[in-house]
Amino acid sequence: MPGLGSLASAAAGAALLFWVLLALDRRRSWPGEIVLAGQRPGAGAAGEGSGRGDEAVLVVVPARDEAEALRETLPALLSQSRSFSRLVLVDDRSADGTGSVARETAARCAEPDKVLVVAGEPPPGGWTGKLHALATGLRAGLEAARAGGQAEPAWILFTDADIRHPPGSLRALLSKAHAERRDLVSVMVRLRAETSWERLLVPPFVWFFQLLYPFRLVAEPRARTAAAAGGCILVRRAVLDAAGGIDAIRGALIDDVALARGVKAAGGRIWLGLDPEMVSLRGYGSLAEVTRMVSRTAFHQLGYRYSVLAGTIAFLGLLFVAPPALALLGAVLGDRVAAACGALAWALQTALFLPAVRHHRVRAAYALTLPIASALYAWMTCVSAWRHLRGRGVEWKGRRVSGLRASGPTEPATPPPARPGP
Repeated sequence: MPGLGSLASAAAGAALLFWVLLALDRRRSWPGEIVLAGQRPGAGAAGEGSGRGDEAVLVVVPARDEAEALRETLPALLSQSRSFSRLVLVDDRSADGTGSVARETAARCAEPDKVLVVAGEPPPGGWTGKLHALATGLRAGLEAARAGGQAEPAWILFTDADIRHPPGSLRALLSKAHAERRDLVSVMVRLRAETSWERLLVPPFVWFFQLLYPFRLVAEPRARTAAAAGGCILVRRAVLDAAGGIDAIRGALIDDVALARGVKAAGGRIWLGLDPEMVSLRGYGSLAEVTRMVSRTAFHQLGYRYSVLAGTIAFLGLLFVAPPALALLGAVLGDRVAAACGALAWALQTALFLPAVRHHRVRAAYALTLPIASALYAWMTCVSAWRHLRGRGVEWKGRRVSGLRASGPTEPATPPPARPGP
């Protein structure tokens, strides 16, 4: 079948060329050296504040049905109470006793007077639930500082309720900000990868994200690329205000990237990195759970454009899914070019993906499964488009959000899976 063999050779050659070029692109290689942990003070300084006025930190934690996670994550944050001026937890209309757990935990910490638990209100039209909770917490924290005659905080730390902070994380974030003169410091925390589905799908989730938003370009002031990871964002309050505050992105579904774009557009310097010791406790134990998470925002990330969807599926299919199949097809057809190019493309793909697998403490053999994960993510993106076509909107934690702004990717690269949403 000479026609099929020629087609397989061309496809395999194209895939190999892509992976060779990607391997040569230093900007998009795995950012293994861009790690916050190296900035963390020693154990003796982990909870000590320096007393500098420009280091006062207000911590804002949005929490919706997070009672179980808070029993582990909140004590880890409160153990660093000497590193923040106040912590505000917003109980975003939870049904599982989140507020009670937060108050009980705060009462047992070393400085309970620094903790404020407030009840969230239904988000107004045009607001996502998470962003409204963040705005509520920020406002409550500033009002409490004024009422107490305290200086208003110079820094705001937005961190999710499912994030377990290691000792000294707040000091490390501030150290990074001051040492490199950054106005926003964000950490892509290590996501949970314990079940089979998580081991298959979580490392590609982070790897795709950094492929689309290269961390090295994020840190360059002259580069247009801007991104942050919503689980942990430390931002200078003056620059946040200059960017329009939370109100300026109130309808953004991909809120962390929108915030980073606003800060960078306002002249702020941003940094995005990893920290293997800062971890998310949120789990996605089944394919259905991952599909619900991804389909919530994947089509939104494509700007609700079906032409971009078609291009994305073709891109993933040819360059990510096809290499092992092309190698096998070439071997069956006796086409050495197709077999060799397909095998080499798969080998390069595996080598480039392996650091992300190791970062998540998953067995190295999972690096071979990127084609399978890519096929699943392509399918989930189609599910997202189908939900949009049927008018089902965006759902998260029992709350449906509609009428949000579309915001496509800033660069023509592989779109990542959906970000944790509103």
